Amino acid sequence: MSGKFTLKDAHFVSGTRNLPPVDIADSPEIRRQSVRSPSRSSEIEQEEEDAFLGQGSTVHAQVKGKPGLDDDNEHHRPPRDLIIHTNAEAGTGLPQIDETQQSEAAKEKPVTWLSLPRKDQLAVLTLARLSEPLTQTSLGSYIFYQLKSFNPTLPDSTISYQAGILHAAFPGAQFLTAIAWGRFADAEYGGRKRTISIGLLGTMVCFIGYGFSRSFAMALFFRCLGGVLNGNIGVMRTMISEIIKEKKYQSRAFLLMPMTFNIGVIVGPILGGMLADPVKSYPSVFGPDSLLGGKDGVQWMINSPYALPNLVNAVFLLAATLGTFLFLEETNELCKDKPDPGLRLGRWIQSRLLRRKSAEDHAYTAIPGDEFTAASAIEMQPTLTSVQPDTPSRRTKEIVSGRPRLPFRRIWTRKVLITLLSHGLMACHVGTFNPLWFTFLSAPRYDPKHPYPPGFKPHGFFHFTGGMALPPPRIGLALAILGVIGITLQLFLYPRLSARLDTARSYRTFLLLFPFAYILSPFLSLVPSTSKPPAGVSGALIWIAITGVLFVQVLARTFALPCTAILLNNCCPHPSVLGTVHGVGQSVSSFTRTFGPIVFGWLFGKGLDIGVVALGWWSLACVAVVGSIAAQFVREGDGHEILLEGEVRGKDGTIQYTY
Repeated sequence: MSGKFTLKDAHFVSGTRNLPPVDIADSPEIRRQSVRSPSRSSEIEQEEEDAFLGQGSTVHAQVKGKPGLDDDNEHHRPPRDLIIHTNAEAGTGLPQIDETQQSEAAKEKPVTWLSLPRKDQLAVLTLARLSEPLTQTSLGSYIFYQLKSFNPTLPDSTISYQAGILHAAFPGAQFLTAIAWGRFADAEYGGRKRTISIGLLGTMVCFIGYGFSRSFAMALFFRCLGGVLNGNIGVMRTMISEIIKEKKYQSRAFLLMPMTFNIGVIVGPILGGMLADPVKSYPSVFGPDSLLGGKDGVQWMINSPYALPNLVNAVFLLAATLGTFLFLEETNELCKDKPDPGLRLGRWIQSRLLRRKSAEDHAYTAIPGDEFTAASAIEMQPTLTSVQPDTPSRRTKEIVSGRPRLPFRRIWTRKVLITLLSHGLMACHVGTFNPLWFTFLSAPRYDPKHPYPPGFKPHGFFHFTGGMALPPPRIGLALAILGVIGITLQLFLYPRLSARLDTARSYRTFLLLFPFAYILSPFLSLVPSTSKPPAGVSGALIWIAITGVLFVQVLARTFALPCTAILLNNCCPHPSVLGTVHGVGQSVSSFTRTFGPIVFGWLFGKGLDIGVVALGWWSLACVAVVGSIAAQFVREGDGHEILLEGEVRGKDGTIQYTY
């Protein structure tokens, strides 16, 4: 392609946007360079020579001055050249494609995991998210026995109550700080990346302290401190919504959070069960007169028998922190253009050590210094597969900073309030299930020879009691089953059904399954076992029953959790408060997850005292029923319900900015 044309008729391609027609003669920088041009007509002749869209990195254009400028010397100066530098490489140009054909082609292609944009950033977020459920669920394998080690004289009902408090401490502290972390993530002095990094690093330190705790009070302190420093889940959801803007990709993108939770549920409990109390579990390796223990055994493992799994958890969290620092890109419009030394170091590692080119090598870089560059910088923003330059134009940042922000008092629309209510109820019973399940699996079985409560005999439909008495390794296996079922459903069933059901309908439908799972759970203590009490339950029939109950609960959770994340994201009344809305959502979730384990842990312990082990479970089923009723009133929004000054909604529903 070659020829001559005026720049007024030209559109340069950059990323996925086209530059608007620009009158270069109106630019002060161009006027200074063309002041002695020989012609009075403001015409720009440009020769392309098939270079711009694939082989060249420089575009040359002759600039002839504006009429009336220094007429006396107009025949003595040669024409000046306008040079626009790009860092486009051969073959990187974009072909001219009809937008209608492009949209039709996109509709024909089914959404797959490989078609998700920005998989590199989603991978970093997945690693950061994976580290938390992996570390949190590992506690469930041994928390009952850890509390017993603090005070062996306490009854099982008290241990159950304390376990509920420890599980609730982390989300309880999150409730107090999640909104503040959300606003910090939205602010120019904060940002998404900084918030996530602080959360991961703070949680790592607190796990180390928790592992070496010697009392219930000390363990409670570190659990609370970890929750105060961690507001990550809401910020991660915000980042996913900012990275994945098209709704057709959202169902799969938001599925990554619960999917990584299930992976953590598989690995975490097994790891926790295997590493808990290593001196007793592996005496030939760590005990007295052992391979590593020497004469007296490994003393710090003897004094702190549950420190080892927490130290391993800290290593996972450290790896996630480093991954976030080196490779995660900021998505907050107010912070994304700030210099990021961690990201720069990560790019150096990719280019030098891994021999990979970053997306920045293929993006256009605007050269600051004149108004033409500043004006075009807005249109020349990199695509979703590129990286923002470290030094943005000042005008771009002024426009972003100057956009209006929705006041906090106007966040509370009807859609937001109803979605938060439903979200909180679901978080209550889903967040309570795991702690209650851990305690139920750990609690002693009913022994007719030594009944508890004393003299009790099972009778009727309601009056039966006892747990499963599983040791930590078996508890880890039981929890891993939960994760295996979840990841299988998420990979094979969820993508097919979610494409047929819309988000709100899928949410309402699968919430109905939770009450059945909670009603059936306590009956596991009545399933015949091949071992006699007080030994832990065993046998194929037991594990088939456990798998069946978990299948119902995980099936419901597989569909409900991504849906509630999408509904919460889309009920946001304005993009300027997206991080704040997710922070509020995390606060509501944290509050109900604080309330749930404490209350239903106490009810479970009370049920053991009166011979009704189902008391906690069936009370939890009542909350699930109320949550299903509340979900019938939830409606999906568009994420921009309120228009502020300078915002106009077009006929096609898109928002146009006039400021």
